[in-house]
Amino acid sequence: MRATAIDGSVAQAVDEGLGSPILVIHGGMGDPSSWQRVTERLRPRFRTVRLHRRQYRLDLPRPITMADEVEHVAAIAAELDRPVLVGHSSGAVLALETLVADPSSYAGAVLYEPPIGPVRDAGSARAVLDEGNPGKALTVFLHDIVGMPAASALLTGFVIGRSGYRDRVVRQLDDHDQIHALGVRLPQYAKVQLPVLLIGGSKSPAHLGDKLDHLQRTLPNARRLLMHGQGHNAEMHAPDRLAAAIETFMDELK
Repeated sequence: MRATAIDGSVAQAVDEGLGSPILVIHGGMGDPSSWQRVTERLRPRFRTVRLHRRQYRLDLPRPITMADEVEHVAAIAAELDRPVLVGHSSGAVLALETLVADPSSYAGAVLYEPPIGPVRDAGSARAVLDEGNPGKALTVFLHDIVGMPAASALLTGFVIGRSGYRDRVVRQLDDHDQIHALGVRLPQYAKVQLPVLLIGGSKSPAHLGDKLDHLQRTLPNARRLLMHGQGHNAEMHAPDRLAAAIETFMDELK
């Protein structure tokens, strides 16, 4: 699917299935394939649309703001009938900002561990990136900002730094900088009256659970689901369970 945004840029998404629409917004370092294992379980009953986020489109020039990203979500959503937004990680922050901008265009949202502000400045990772080492920059970011254990962050940075994903590291830092620039947005999120499912993993970093606590207290029509035994990437490690949670939420909206 392609749709033209207000500024003339073209939003892109993978459009599959029939039924009530679900618009998926992937997280950092991702692309539409990140959630394929979840949406292939949903598309027999639902129309699943996986956005390729503007921030992670290497064919589009930097810098890209959160407002720019909201425009691409809105452009795709305009081709659908009040979709449910499913946002993961920074994509869930984008989903929240999209709901604040135009809640009438959506039926609800599933938010998987959005790292809402305040967040730490990523200057240390940016400094390493400026030295020309994207893998090490990602390691610093994952350990210092995300809260990943040192060994896991080191391994991930090593692998990414030697793969085709290395060019996305600067986009990850840009993405984080946009969330940092938002600051605390709970007063704005409190105005979102739509039904929202908040999802977290029992093995995720504690600060992500704290942020879900704040959202649960803030959003007027939110409920919480804890995925036992999962961390921040259940879309990869437990796609059946995650798809089932989304399917239940969709059925509750009827």
